[in-house]
Amino acid sequence: MINYLENENDFSNIVKEGLTLVDFYADWCGPCKLLGEELEKLDNIKILKINCDMFNELALKNGVMSIPALFLYKDGVIIKQSVGYKTVDELKEFIKE
Repeated sequence: MINYLENENDFSNIVKEGLTLVDFYADWCGPCKLLGEELEKLDNIKILKINCDMFNELALKNGVMSIPALFLYKDGVIIKQSVGYKTVDELKEFIKE
């Protein structure tokens, strides 16, 4: 299930329980669009997409330097991160604990 961050204050509540895959992206970013298509093929994981242009402070707090940037959170803590496009198979491997 893919959700889009609408309010920065909601971020902590969304990632605080279980596994959450966070995708920092921008609408103008080609690889971000391609990654978005691959993310839609995933199921059984909570996905949160965060537009860096709208939430640049949050992106900076998370150390986002390049996009697309993926962060895998477990119970509110980052356990993995990656930059760049991934296929659905690479994404499945990335979210394995």
